Amino acid sequence: MEQAGAFTTFSGMGLGLIGVSALVAGSVAGPRPGPRWLAVWLGEAGVAVALGLVTGIRKARAAGEPILSGPGRKFVLSFAPPLAVGALLTLVLARAGLFTLLPGTWLLLYGTAVMTGGAFSVRAVPAMGAGFLALGAVALLGPPAWGSWLLLVGFGGLHLLFGVVVARRYGG
Repeated sequence: MEQAGAFTTFSGMGLGLIGVSALVAGSVAGPRPGPRWLAVWLGEAGVAVALGLVTGIRKARAAGEPILSGPGRKFVLSFAPPLAVGALLTLVLARAGLFTLLPGTWLLLYGTAVMTGGAFSVRAVPAMGAGFLALGAVALLGPPAWGSWLLLVGFGGLHLLFGVVVARRYGG
């Protein structure tokens, strides 16, 4: 009963694939934030969005559920504003040459998006968001050299870990 109405078309397989693509992007981008590094991670964001959409739609269709009604719509409407803020702050920080602040900013805002959207999902989703928030705080408060590594732990590791959890507990 507790999960009745929860957005369960969140794809564990999709989260895992996003994790793998983030690990590849992180290895291509390297550890030093700068313009090239930013271009690689922005490309990865596009890949991640595409993977999330395709796998989410496939899971919803397989379950016979509409993806954008009820909880799915609430998820998207809650998830999008923190990502929009992240996009704006990315532009501002990059223009100012403050690339080392991007990993923490991204982790915090993505964690916020996942937690707020996850309020309409299964328990694992907001828990993943909390993990991103913790990594974001460490990235902003710790040495700047940790930022790229924490992006790998978050976007690579947390997506892989929670992808397995979602796939096993909530099907696919």
